[in-house]
Amino acid sequence: MGSTSDKISGAANQAAGKVKQAAGKATGSEKLQAEGKGQEIKGKVQTATGKAKDAVKGTVDRM
Repeated sequence: MGSTSDKISGAANQAAGKVKQAAGKATGSEKLQAEGKGQEIKGKVQTATGKAKDAVKGTVDRM
């Protein structure tokens, strides 16, 4: 994946994770809350990966 697609996927996973967590809280489903938290963390990692790729590309471009 490219840096932009990593960041977009990351943001989407973070948003979906937050929705799942809220739905889990509303329904009392600890399983759904846990799934949401996991998906949110996955999204944060994807976003960070995209930012890291941008940083590496920027460094390489300056050389």
